[in-house]
Amino acid sequence: MVPVLTGPSASGKSSLALRLAQHAPIEIVSADATMVYQGLDVGTDKPSAAERTRVPHHLVDVARPDEAYDVVRWVEAAERAIAEVCARGRIPLVVGGTVYYLRGLCEGLPTTPPPDEAVQQAIRAELEDRGAQALLAELTTASPADAARVAGNPRRLVRALEVLRRTGRPPAGFPPRPPRVRCAKLVLWPERAALKDRVWERARWQFEHGLIAEVRALLERYPRMPTALQSIGYKEIVRYLRGEWSYEEALEADRRAVWRLIKRQYTWLRREPGDVTYLPRAGEAAWPGLVFWFRRRFPLS
Repeated sequence: MVPVLTGPSASGKSSLALRLAQHAPIEIVSADATMVYQGLDVGTDKPSAAERTRVPHHLVDVARPDEAYDVVRWVEAAERAIAEVCARGRIPLVVGGTVYYLRGLCEGLPTTPPPDEAVQQAIRAELEDRGAQALLAELTTASPADAARVAGNPRRLVRALEVLRRTGRPPAGFPPRPPRVRCAKLVLWPERAALKDRVWERARWQFEHGLIAEVRALLERYPRMPTALQSIGYKEIVRYLRGEWSYEEALEADRRAVWRLIKRQYTWLRREPGDVTYLPRAGEAAWPGLVFWFRRRFPLS
C-alpha cells in the first residue's frame, strides 16, 4: 500500500510532505508533470536543492525541456522508484496534482501505442493552422470522454488525435493494464475561495523572483520545447518575451490559467476511484488531519 497526497494546485501538498518527512522515514515520489523537466524551477515551485538533500525526491529533473515525457514513462519510473524505496525499508510518499499520472499508477496504465513524433508534429502544425476548436470537435465526435479529459490542454489533444488517427480508436478505447501498486489517497479538499489569494500571490512572486529570466534562458538553450512550454506560467512568459502581451497581461493570464487548472482538478478529483480520504483543509490547517490519516494507515514499527 502506497500513500498518495494530492489535491488542487496551491493547496500546500509539497510543504506538507516535507514537514511529514521530519516525522517518518519518507522519500517523496513527485507526481507533477512539469517538475520532471530540468530547468523549470521557479514556475513549478520545485523543491530547493537543500530540501532535496534533506528529503530524497524521485522523478524531479529527469527529462530535458525539449523532450516529450508521457504518462507511461512516468508510471514505469514511479513503479521502479517505489520498489527501490520499499527495499530500503522506507515509505514512498507520492505527492502531486497531475491526476492522469496518479490514475495511471493507481488504476493501471493505458495500453495505447507509443507516441509517434512524426504524426504528432503534423497535428501540431494543424493545430497552429486550424485552431484547437476544430481539432477538439473531431475528438469529441469520436470520444466525448477523451475530449473532456483533454480539458483544453494542447499536448493531450495532439496525443489523443494521434492515437485516434493512427488506430481508428480513441485513447478511451484502450483498456488499462492492471496496476502494480495499491494506493491510499489523501485528497486535500479546501473551499475554492481559500486558494484564490494563494494563487494570486504565488503568481506575482514567481514573476518577480526569476521566472522571466528562467524562461528566457530556457528559450536560448532549447529553442523548441513543444511539451515543456505548454506548462502554465511558461507559455504566458513566452508571449510576454515575444512582445505579444504586457507584463501585467501575462501575469493575469498566468493567474487565470492556474485558476482554470484548479477548477479542472476539483472536477477530476471529486469522484476519485479507489481508497480515498478527503480532507477539507489546505496548507497549515491540513497538518493535523494529514498526520492522523498517515499514522492510522501507515503505522511505524
